[in-house]
Amino acid sequence: MTATTPATAPATTAQPRRFRLRLTRNRKARAGLLILAVYAFVAIFGPTLVTHLLGQSPTAFTGQVLAPPSAEHWLGTNQDGVDVFAQLIWGTRSSLLVGLIAASTSTVLAVLVGLVGGYYGGVLDQVLGAVTNVFLVLPGLPLVIVLAGYLQGRGGSIAVAIVIGVTGWAWGARSKRIQTVSLRNRDFVTNAKLMGERDARVMGAEILPNLLPVISSTLMLAVVTSILAVSGLEFLGIGDVNTVSWGSMLRQAQERQALFSGAWWWFVPPGAAITLLGAAAGLVNFGVDEITNPRLRVPRAPRVKGGRA
Repeated sequence: MTATTPATAPATTAQPRRFRLRLTRNRKARAGLLILAVYAFVAIFGPTLVTHLLGQSPTAFTGQVLAPPSAEHWLGTNQDGVDVFAQLIWGTRSSLLVGLIAASTSTVLAVLVGLVGGYYGGVLDQVLGAVTNVFLVLPGLPLVIVLAGYLQGRGGSIAVAIVIGVTGWAWGARSKRIQTVSLRNRDFVTNAKLMGERDARVMGAEILPNLLPVISSTLMLAVVTSILAVSGLEFLGIGDVNTVSWGSMLRQAQERQALFSGAWWWFVPPGAAITLLGAAAGLVNFGVDEITNPRLRVPRAPRVKGGRA
């Protein structure tokens, strides 16, 4: 009498749900997600609120030059007499949009190359591995500067974001391939193949859900890296000059010597916005690491009545 092997598909299907639940319960990840939610709210609704409620514009002259922060201008004005707070809010939308496009492009390419190469192996894996190695040895920053300078004025910040995403997927593909190779011979993948499932469904329904922790960590890192790259290019003067962003604010502050004139309110806010965004992404990554690696979890002290452990 033989015992039947229990189906593992429901457990695999529930993997994303369990991961999301653990992610929201982790304190570090919850703090990072809260900060990212605030950034998303500001990027979506901030420009409308600033324009209609405060009556400020990121390009209009206010009549006050290099005015310090006040009740009328929360972050003061720059040397052109433009409200810095309005520029910061509008810059949040453009910077996050460009960062998300670049990060999504690099993450999708990394997942496709790593998943397909790790699942099939053989000649296809060798070819994709060779392409990945080529992108790994390419000088990233000079290549991005050349391509972004060539596309300047021919697609705006979106073209620059796509260039950053296309040139920055190789490291993520390596980690996805390694994880896929370790998963392709598991029992639930073998059972799905024996049941006649197509390769696309096996990769999408069985292997991909188990890669969610690695994908989310890669996406967070890619968002911060992309925003830093775009801000750096805009600081160098490569980008859409008609778009207000954190990088363009820093470039204008540097060109007008805001540091020497004591106008700290001109360059500190965009720098602090980039730093806080990086900290939020780091907190999410730390939370994902604690979920996927039990050795990193810090045990909580038991609670006893009276407030003492």
